[in-house]
Amino acid sequence: MSGRTRARACPERTCVGCRERAAKTELLRTVADGGACAPDPRGTLPGRGAYVHPAPLCIDQAVRRRAFPRALRVPGPLDVMALRQYVEQTQGCRQQV
Repeated sequence: MSGRTRARACPERTCVGCRERAAKTELLRTVADGGACAPDPRGTLPGRGAYVHPAPLCIDQAVRRRAFPRALRVPGPLDVMALRQYVEQTQGCRQQV
């Protein structure tokens, strides 16, 4: 035996808003798209990604800390309007279920 477990470990990422570690599946990947921060729910868009909990509180904290431009390595502030709209829409769908 090599000491490895058969169960596959779930990758963890750190939320740029609250700085808590969570499973990659619980977080929303975002990428820089021009001067905006775009949601990447499928995780397939090209470029560097930053992870955030899909919650308005974490997005607000990330904006306040200027975490998105730093994590995505882009100069200047990013517009997070599309990200906020995506999170609000997905939360509305979850509450209806």
